[in-house]
Amino acid sequence: MMFRNHLRRKVFGAALVSLAIVGSLYAINRSLEQAKQVSAVEPQALCDSGLSSTHKAHPLNPLSSSESDLSGSEPPVINSADAPGEAPEGMVWIPGGEFSMGSEDPEMRDARPFHRVAVDGYWMDQTEVTNEEFARFVKATGYVTVADRKPDAKDFPGAPPENLVPGAVVFTPPTAAVPLNDHYVWWRYVPGANWLHPTGPNSNLEGKGKHPVVHIAYQDAEAYAKWAGKRLPTEAEFEFAARGGLDRKRFVWGNELKPENKFQANTFQGHFPEKNTGEDGFIGTAPVGTFRPNGFGLFDMAGNVWEWTSDWYRADYYRTLAANGRVAKNPQGPTNSLDPAEPGVAKRVQKGGSFLCTDEYCSRYMPGGRGKGEPDTGTNHLGFRCARSAK
Repeated sequence: MMFRNHLRRKVFGAALVSLAIVGSLYAINRSLEQAKQVSAVEPQALCDSGLSSTHKAHPLNPLSSSESDLSGSEPPVINSADAPGEAPEGMVWIPGGEFSMGSEDPEMRDARPFHRVAVDGYWMDQTEVTNEEFARFVKATGYVTVADRKPDAKDFPGAPPENLVPGAVVFTPPTAAVPLNDHYVWWRYVPGANWLHPTGPNSNLEGKGKHPVVHIAYQDAEAYAKWAGKRLPTEAEFEFAARGGLDRKRFVWGNELKPENKFQANTFQGHFPEKNTGEDGFIGTAPVGTFRPNGFGLFDMAGNVWEWTSDWYRADYYRTLAANGRVAKNPQGPTNSLDPAEPGVAKRVQKGGSFLCTDEYCSRYMPGGRGKGEPDTGTNHLGFRCARSAK
């Protein structure tokens, strides 16, 4: 685990852990001087996927003419081959094909430019993994999630023993409007928070069996996938599936935010972060399948909770692929990770956005948007779904 960024703060009279490794960091010191460096940011350059990704965006060099978004101007080609047999329970056949991957949003420098990608057909979970599904996994295996584990003192030198307790970080909105340059204001470490107790020890999953499981670290998602005979999707597979056959649309359902004046995803309405009006019917997570499916019959490919992919995160990865001038075939992501905002911290790509997405702060629930997070990090708006290869 990476323990490079440290902060000492008081929350409910206890030391707050570093939010960069949610669910497994407990009471680690970080200087206030370092914390002040995450100021003066552009709101849409930030995204609460893995919390560490809310640091000030690193300014990438402008795109050259050879890296223009026109590199992905061809329409998508959807394979016509039939599914190779009966669909596994709860999964949908994604036929594969060739498409333009990425975004033209100027605020999403790490998601530019559009570039051509081809993926083979695969199966994908129709919804995010739910609490009741994850509960069956835990009952069958006795698995203990990262947020449930007591931290090892040797990993946290200098941390008071009384602070080395299981817990996780939970979105806790302030009572009044605040500047959007310090995400520590609305995230708090809560001892006893985990997938069974999403907002703390006094919370539970009553009535939320069909909600997506949260507080899931990457290794938790991998363990579930292996048990289920599946795997995590690549970033390219997730985006191809999310687009549902559409050509470079702003949202997974098209270009209009509310067609027929109806919400299409569980996101944030109101004034971020202190006031979510819940106009879409939800303040936190929503039951999976609440909103209309996309063109491939998949639910919640935007909003609700962020989802892990198997790719390492590099801010320059799309530019590298585009510079090759060739169609990337079944890309598996880079061989290593580089986030210029935290160059020593390895991260995985997360996709789809969450119930906290809003144009006021983070709009990366769009299909081309990218999130990022440390593999040992989980939050109460991060979950996953699985894929399965055709063969």
